[in-house]
Amino acid sequence: FGAKDVTRLRGDAGIIRHRGKIESTINNARQAIVLKKEAGSLAAHLWRFEPRPETPATFDWKTLQAMSKTDESIALSKDLKKRGWSFVGPTTMYAFMQAVGIVNDHLEGCFCRAEVERERKEFRRP
Repeated sequence: FGAKDVTRLRGDAGIIRHRGKIESTINNARQAIVLKKEAGSLAAHLWRFEPRPETPATFDWKTLQAMSKTDESIALSKDLKKRGWSFVGPTTMYAFMQAVGIVNDHLEGCFCRAEVERERKEFRRP
């Protein structure tokens, strides 16, 4: 992808048309290829930042509302930035970690929590 692609994508109403974010996405895709060659897969690298099992796994609603990043998401953010990635701040990385199941922040009693925990236990880490 080059400058013409960025211009074309900025006209696409189906995506966020912020030039910096488009350029960042292209850059991060290139960096992901490099990271895949280093680690064997992107997943293998990202799952290295899974919190230790002894880290408390449950929080109350008030704590979760205030929590926008963790030590692990800060470390992942720093690692990716060091590798040339952009738009990968610790809050974004924490949201990513929640979205892909690296962390399970569903509250006790939430209908999703048990299912996510079951999937996490069955999941074979890369």
